[in-house]
Amino acid sequence: MMPDGKPWPSIKVGNANQLSAGKPISFNYPDAGSPAWLLKLKAPAYEGIGPDRSIVAFSGICTHMGCPVAFKGGRFICPCHYSMFDPAKNGVPYQGLASDYLPQIKLRIDATSGDIHADGVSGLIWGRQNDAA
Repeated sequence: MMPDGKPWPSIKVGNANQLSAGKPISFNYPDAGSPAWLLKLKAPAYEGIGPDRSIVAFSGICTHMGCPVAFKGGRFICPCHYSMFDPAKNGVPYQGLASDYLPQIKLRIDATSGDIHADGVSGLIWGRQNDAA
């Protein structure tokens, strides 16, 4: 549930059969003004989904000052102040000025079709007082 008591929107964001390890796909969640990344890692991840538990999604906005993050070299990097976040470990910041985890998008997968849906957010997206869409 969102802070206002409404359920999170459920949005199809991709298909597991179309993901390649290390090649993220951009989408917006929970609304059009919230960029996010869907990513298949090369190893299992915290709260990962899929048969290998390697599919994760995160907000595309740095928690330090709201700059867009990019995925390079197995991590999310903020080009503004060089914060780095580990997608295999719940988006933990491990370098730079960010002190908060990158918000993780809650995912579910349809085991038959491979469709992946975003169903919520763990953490506060930068610039918001709550995550109500």
